[in-house]
Amino acid sequence: MTASFSIFVTSTEIFMIVTTQAIVLSAIKYGDTSLIVKLYTLSDGIKSYMLKGVLSSKKGKLKKGYFQPLTQLEIVANHKNKGTLESLREVKTVNFYQSLQTDVRKSSIALFLSEMLVISLQEEEVNQTLYHFISNSFQWLDMNEEIANFHISFLIELTRHLGFYPDNSHEDYPYFDLAEGEFVTSLYNEVLSEENLVNFKKFLHRDYDTSAKIKMGKTHRAELLDSMIRYYQLHLSDFKKPRSLEVLQQVFG
Repeated sequence: MTASFSIFVTSTEIFMIVTTQAIVLSAIKYGDTSLIVKLYTLSDGIKSYMLKGVLSSKKGKLKKGYFQPLTQLEIVANHKNKGTLESLREVKTVNFYQSLQTDVRKSSIALFLSEMLVISLQEEEVNQTLYHFISNSFQWLDMNEEIANFHISFLIELTRHLGFYPDNSHEDYPYFDLAEGEFVTSLYNEVLSEENLVNFKKFLHRDYDTSAKIKMGKTHRAELLDSMIRYYQLHLSDFKKPRSLEVLQQVFG
């Protein structure tokens, strides 16, 4: 599906009716009956919407169940593009998940990675390649069972789209400099080394199927994930550690 647009002019405002695919990043309760939802849209990148009364209405077109983390939708929305909250006219689910939101392992990953996406994509504009990467990634997660390494593989691959994918020109060097994003021979900044470095290298340039077969104990997986979060922190301004990290670590390490 490609996005479609129609421009409408009233006596008081100009707005655009947009039909596009979108992925739910977050939904925050507003007052007693409403939600503010953040979506990553194919047409416009990050967009936030006010859903008035959605928590109290039983007959409306918009149901709160549509807005679970990483649900993939087709939406019809009013976009004023003034930097304010937009509104939704219609919503339907596409690319239905079979297990992602009911399997506790997968839902833990989904919660953590949706939070990482909210933190990482705050200034993101239209990027259809990134949109399809996110969409395809979570369809893979939904359809597969060897998922203990998925979140690490996803975070490494996401850096390719964010502009700080690791430079592996000198992969034989003994350290990986987290601040510079490259392999080095000296301890100048924070680095990955020893077992953590060995495990990190295993994920570079690997797809999800190959990454799923990487063997790591819970402790080493937790250490590598902490290092990846630190890597993001060093490369993204105003980065905050995800609150859902502790839950994920309890499930996978």
